[in-house]
Amino acid sequence: MNFRGNFLIEVITAMFWMTMMVSFYLLIFQFANEIGEDTGWTKYRFFIFLATTMIINGLMQAFVLPNAAEFSELIRLGNLDFALVKPIDTQFLISFQRVNWSGYANIGCGIALMIYSLIHLSHVPSWLEMSLFVVYVTCGLGILYSLVICLASTSVWMGRNQSLYNFWFYITTFSRYPMEIYRGPLGDPLRLIFTFMIPIMIAINVPAQVMAKGLGEAESKLAVFGLFATMACLAISRWIFGLAISAYRSASS
Repeated sequence: MNFRGNFLIEVITAMFWMTMMVSFYLLIFQFANEIGEDTGWTKYRFFIFLATTMIINGLMQAFVLPNAAEFSELIRLGNLDFALVKPIDTQFLISFQRVNWSGYANIGCGIALMIYSLIHLSHVPSWLEMSLFVVYVTCGLGILYSLVICLASTSVWMGRNQSLYNFWFYITTFSRYPMEIYRGPLGDPLRLIFTFMIPIMIAINVPAQVMAKGLGEAESKLAVFGLFATMACLAISRWIFGLAISAYRSASS
């Protein structure tokens, strides 16, 4: 009963948050035709961007963040030993041992907002674009998963990483807006850093662009880079996780 009650509260919270976000941006679109100047992110295209953000964040909340937090606790309490002795890849085991079902509330709200926005757009995504959307949502999850695993792995050296969720929220703030708005003396460096060094902007921008705008020449180049960025991030996170496991000292030692 407590589980059902908590899930219901999460659903209501997700719906309330989506309503507040959409209402806020509806106010903005009363005074502007698009987010940023000449960015192409008109009202319903931007709502597709918001929907993509909600879907990816919901998947992260459901599958990645609870397991990363549990990994930190296993290290702190010395219970990682039990995972290390099991005949299965440790990173795989740690990454998929828990599911936070309340994350599906955000996913559902994101899908609803996506459908609502597509109905009001003149651009109807093709089957190829919808398939690519799924592919690049998966790539976005891979990039963000890699970041979270790297952050969680620092618990081996820090002992306790209580700021995992806070740091995750702060650093992914830059990915919650279209990359086209990052311009000027401050915006250009941020776009370069969070596109090529820590490619979190790729995670949401590419699938949102595929669904809202289609694949033009510029979008295609970014999409190709997104594939390589995902593979690079997964490889780096695997390396850092391996370093962390090598540096881990069991509770019995």
